[in-house]
Amino acid sequence: MYLVLHAGVHATDEDRLIKCLLKNSEPLGARGVAVPGPSRYRRLIRDTLHALADGELAPDARSVLLEAILDDETPERVILSNDNFFSVPKLAVGKGVFYPGAEMKLQRLRQLLPQDQIELCFALRNPATFLPAAFALSPDTDLTTFLDGNEPRYLLWSELLTRITTAVPDISVTVWCNEDTPLIWAHLIRELAGLDASTKITGGFDLLTEIMSPAGMQRFRAYCHKHRVMTELQKRRVISAFLDKYALDEAIEEEVDLPGWTQETVQQLTDIYEEDVHRIASIPGVTLITP
Repeated sequence: MYLVLHAGVHATDEDRLIKCLLKNSEPLGARGVAVPGPSRYRRLIRDTLHALADGELAPDARSVLLEAILDDETPERVILSNDNFFSVPKLAVGKGVFYPGAEMKLQRLRQLLPQDQIELCFALRNPATFLPAAFALSPDTDLTTFLDGNEPRYLLWSELLTRITTAVPDISVTVWCNEDTPLIWAHLIRELAGLDASTKITGGFDLLTEIMSPAGMQRFRAYCHKHRVMTELQKRRVISAFLDKYALDEAIEEEVDLPGWTQETVQQLTDIYEEDVHRIASIPGVTLITP
């Protein structure tokens, strides 16, 4: 079995990807791809991985887990999504790193599913906006407590990815920048589902409808109807052009309002993030999807 685990991260996806995949569950099922509802597995997997920390794995643990998630289905590919897989937002930062427990969770998942291929997928986000957004999701009321005393400029996604690929080198990793998601949305859906670029999907423009004006979406759909044959690169260029003209400012502008943070702080973190993304592109075992 090929398991695709979409692990968020927090304040990036908000379940949009899995909801779009669920819209396509029937045609995907005909292709051997299962998209179970999150309520079937999120707590179950969490509790199973917690139990692994306290005792040995039961011989039938894998079969019991998959039967509970899939019933009598025997798909070739299964897509799961949980932005709390690594941790709850409160624990997104600790010990000087992003998601300090991530590799341990993945090691336990590998122990639970030793014979299956696993692909880990998640979005990265500029720490200048990720940290405020994750803090807002946390019960912490003090920023220093949430950051665990860490300096934001030293928090790097490349460090997290290096830890993951070192701890579980046989798990493939695919990441993308959240800032690019509107341009690559349909590609991400097909990537997670293992579909080729020509396969039709429902909801390929879902994200665009949230950030583009109704008039812009009408013109965009008309353009796509007129130009039915476009490469992925051409589609992304068209999306970019329409967003330049019709994007809703309130939907794409991100205000950062944290005590002690200035515009200089935001720019410094943004520059570090852009350098880090270049570094990530060269990490062995990691695929970076770009527009």
